[in-house]
Amino acid sequence: MKLQNGDKAPQFRLKSADGTEIALQDLLSQKVVVYFYPKDNTPGCTIEAEEFSALINDFGAKNAVVVGISPDSPKCHQNFIDKKSLKVLLLSDSDKSVASSYGAYGTKMMYGKEVQGIIRSTFIIGTDGIITHCFYNVRAKGHAQKVLESIK
Repeated sequence: MKLQNGDKAPQFRLKSADGTEIALQDLLSQKVVVYFYPKDNTPGCTIEAEEFSALINDFGAKNAVVVGISPDSPKCHQNFIDKKSLKVLLLSDSDKSVASSYGAYGTKMMYGKEVQGIIRSTFIIGTDGIITHCFYNVRAKGHAQKVLESIK
């Protein structure tokens, strides 16, 4: 089920690349940009992570933190961060339960076939825990800039 603007953001507590548990609640002193992506070190996911990283100071200037979530392990995330010099917080949703709660896991088209997987999606969550923007089925290239421009 897809979320909509005005919905309460589903809570989560996930492990980061260094193994620390991070909860959505811990981040709500600022706006939270949560983006779901399929896999570390793949072309589209790398573009998206690099673009968010390049704009990290601009997000900070708008009092926003950027969090990427995928099913990859914390160790895989750390490798991705080191290899690409990423500046975003990456969290591991190994059972895809958080992605599912955000409507970011389900049936999608890949190479003309229906498959189950992560649906590239981004959410902007206000300090009150309410979703202000939902982006589903996004294209990686240029997406970070669109998200930045959507933050009030």
